[in-house]
Amino acid sequence: MTTSDIPGLFITGTDTGIGKTRVACQIARDLRATGWRVGVYKPVASGCPRQGDRWLPEDALALWEAAGRPGTREQVCPQCFAAPLAPPLAARAENRRVDPHQLRNGLEPWRQNSQIVLVEGAGGLMSPLSDEDFVADLAQDCGFPLIVVAPNVLGVISQTLQTLITAATFREGLSVAGIVLNDLQVDNHKDPSVTTNRAELEKYCVPPVLAQLGWQASAFDTPVDWYALAAGTSSQL
Repeated sequence: MTTSDIPGLFITGTDTGIGKTRVACQIARDLRATGWRVGVYKPVASGCPRQGDRWLPEDALALWEAAGRPGTREQVCPQCFAAPLAPPLAARAENRRVDPHQLRNGLEPWRQNSQIVLVEGAGGLMSPLSDEDFVADLAQDCGFPLIVVAPNVLGVISQTLQTLITAATFREGLSVAGIVLNDLQVDNHKDPSVTTNRAELEKYCVPPVLAQLGWQASAFDTPVDWYALAAGTSSQL
């Protein structure tokens, strides 16, 4: 299955817990502000608390709110598990399994009712997503260019380059629209790399560093035409 009939972006990262959801939410808000009808899809989530008879996948709920609550929150994240483990392990802990077909079929409502879709993966490209899939497998099948979220911390240069190498060599190769540097709450005196990481990434990475999202910032430091990137019409590609 590919989704070339509708523009989309696949939000991945160099690791887990580095701010993919925060960046995806800001992209959704930017797209809404320019008038686009945005679909958001988090195919599977683990580490989800439960409220009554409903799961509360916090990242998916944040995406849903940022996109203006399109569809239903169950459509945003149709597969949820409690244990804070990789999804196939979290599912196994409940005597369940991640459904690889639903990972893909769950995108269909968003394809039908949105003008652009944001898909957020779980962890990095080589994180297990089901017993049969890595995140990169789903990204390949979705057919959307990647936005690579990179944390502004020591080590980000190697982590980002390794992610780009993985994207270039996985199956037929994954298209990368660009990189977003995400500022975490870091003490600059303890990690002086935060002042140099962007320039170093710009020097070494072929896909562009599109923007940086400052700690507690409500906007990217550089305006980006996310729709044009998704549609493959941006001059940055």
